[in-house]
Amino acid sequence: MDILDILRAALQQALGPQAIVFVLAAIGLNIHFGYTGLLNFGQAGFVAAGAYGMAVTVVTFDAPFWIGVLMAIVAPLVLAVILGVPTLRLRADYLAIVTIAAAEVLRFVFGAVETKDTFGGSNGLNGYAKPFQEANPFSSGLDLGIVSFGRNDLWSLTVGWALVALCCLLVWALMRSPWGRVLRSIREDEDAVRSLGKNVFAYKMQALALGGVIGGLGGLFLALKQASVVPSDYSTLMTFYAFAALLLGGAGRVMGPVIGAFVFWFLIAGLGSFFSQSAGDGGWIPEVIMTDTQASLIRYIMLGLAIMLLMIFRPQGIIGDRREIAIDGR
Repeated sequence: MDILDILRAALQQALGPQAIVFVLAAIGLNIHFGYTGLLNFGQAGFVAAGAYGMAVTVVTFDAPFWIGVLMAIVAPLVLAVILGVPTLRLRADYLAIVTIAAAEVLRFVFGAVETKDTFGGSNGLNGYAKPFQEANPFSSGLDLGIVSFGRNDLWSLTVGWALVALCCLLVWALMRSPWGRVLRSIREDEDAVRSLGKNVFAYKMQALALGGVIGGLGGLFLALKQASVVPSDYSTLMTFYAFAALLLGGAGRVMGPVIGAFVFWFLIAGLGSFFSQSAGDGGWIPEVIMTDTQASLIRYIMLGLAIMLLMIFRPQGIIGDRREIAIDGR
């Protein structure tokens, strides 16, 4: 067993483009769940709206690239308004039901044969990312020994982590403003906030829209990095991975999603590499106990167990505060 290979695989994933997508999705969920108490189980829908907003604008409607980037921001904003208007005056569980349903509806619509001319069907869309690729200023990749990234990945990482830094800075500034303090108050007791004359519905809508737009930026980044959008990339699993990252890092903390996503992908990749090397031919685990196929899946069992233990002994997450995870379900 090569420990260095395991560490290299873990760091490659934890710092790579895939982690950035989930960091951005989790930052959006942090605004929804961590700061406002909104239970959004459809963040994958906002990510998909950002990705398809970009791709459809450029490919289907032949618009300029910068218009596509703008639509990647507008599309999740519109989705937030559509979902928020009928649900945010109701109990928290109604928003959860509507968002998870909307995310699945969008995924099926994007992949449907009937909408293939617009959304590309199950094969998705491509051919829109050339301006992004041509803007790459790097002439070669980066090799640090323990991790290495090619030229295109290095450009994606630079843009992606810059987006993460800007979003974290925005959240840090907003949550220390009067607007952010109102959101925290809504999470704790929205009736008390309403009695002080605040428009709770408007604040919830603003939080839903902002978190959705940040999730849409994750979709935009994924679309540019992959140079294609495919409906299967935006399943409900994406939302729950983002929630796992948020809860691992700590809800209601600016750096919680970043640390949580890093740890999540480090464990996913590290455990996967560890069990792949341990099982099968040449491994120390006999095949009668674990086959190669089982080795690729056992990492999810181990990670799930780790999250369960974390929720029991430290429910606030790695850097979180126990008070930040309360849900007002009224």
